[in-house]
Amino acid sequence: MREQPTWRIPFGIVGLLLALTIYALLIARYAPPLIGGWPVLAQTVVYIVLGLLWLVPLRNFLIWMETGRWGVPED
Repeated sequence: MREQPTWRIPFGIVGLLLALTIYALLIARYAPPLIGGWPVLAQTVVYIVLGLLWLVPLRNFLIWMETGRWGVPED
């Protein structure tokens, strides 16, 4: 447990919210014209995958917010 506050946590939260907003706007802008004519089940699968895709870099980002290092810290 750290004893001193760090700038990375508030910066990381703001950065995460900004990145997710940009990601959502890009998906909302470009996905419907590409997949709008597809069957509903296919569209559902695409939107579920796109909705979970942002989780891929989240682990490393949260580790950076806590430790200042990108990725799993080596012991």
